[in-house]
Amino acid sequence: METRSNHILVGTVVLALLAALILFIIWLSQISGNKQQAYDIFFKQSVDGLAKGTAVTYNGVPVGQIDRIDLEERNPEFVRVRIGVSNTTPVLVGTTATIRGIGFTGLSQIQLNPPEIAAGARRPAPITCPQNNPASQCPYGVPVIQVRAGALANLLNTAPELLERVSTLTERLTELLSERNQESIAGILANTDAISRSLAERSPEIAATLAEARIAVRQAGIAAERAGQLANSAERLVNEDGRPLVTDLRHTMRAAERSMASLDALLGEARPGVQAFTQQTLPEIGQLIRDLREASDSLKQVTDRIERQGIGGIIGGQQLPNYRGKGR
Repeated sequence: METRSNHILVGTVVLALLAALILFIIWLSQISGNKQQAYDIFFKQSVDGLAKGTAVTYNGVPVGQIDRIDLEERNPEFVRVRIGVSNTTPVLVGTTATIRGIGFTGLSQIQLNPPEIAAGARRPAPITCPQNNPASQCPYGVPVIQVRAGALANLLNTAPELLERVSTLTERLTELLSERNQESIAGILANTDAISRSLAERSPEIAATLAEARIAVRQAGIAAERAGQLANSAERLVNEDGRPLVTDLRHTMRAAERSMASLDALLGEARPGVQAFTQQTLPEIGQLIRDLREASDSLKQVTDRIERQGIGGIIGGQQLPNYRGKGR
């Protein structure tokens, strides 16, 4: 009985010591304040080089590690990376995560980048899950850090498209530089060389031609200006001198018509005594007829000149004879 009692006592003491040791370790961890906060990061790119236990840095300072890496159940295109960082790490709203390679070893780590805060702006709040509908922003119960693709990730993501474009460009260059096109390009270059040489040889003639062209353009401008001045002068001449002349011509025609009417009336009245007044009246009538003929000829000449040369043909010419009828 005594041996069994000793075994029970020893076991009880050992268990008590183990419990005390566990409590002491927990107490030390609480005293050190090394609590961690879990976050999820959803990468759409490849996560080569990452593994469980890989370091997580904040501006290059180690603050935690990767706890697990899984495919996103709802959308396998994404990779969900669960990280644990020290609760003293300032993971604020606007903090982003990138995958950064470590040298040329092929290994990578997650780099947390602080948000950009303008001078004098209020500091953002820490990333937390909302109390109302937390699943909308925290689908797995922990806050989500947004991803910012790094330069290497962008290059890898665009590498297939870049290779396809390079392949297309190579094919087009091959078609462009075929033997037939090379001959055509050589002929074009030869013709271009010949044209350049010809232009160089005739550069003095080209310069002289350009100078003559400038002079011709200048003279054409002067001639156009003078033509405009001449047109203005002709318009003024017609308006100032032509209208009075036409008016005088109309007056002369009316006077001739009145003279002819007077002559008709005179002849009508003189018929009964024509024989009696032959010696006195006939000479005057003959003179009147000659004057009327001269006036008619002058009017006809003026009319013909106007029809042939316009109103300018009679400006400055001889004046029409001023006919004055003689009395009996």
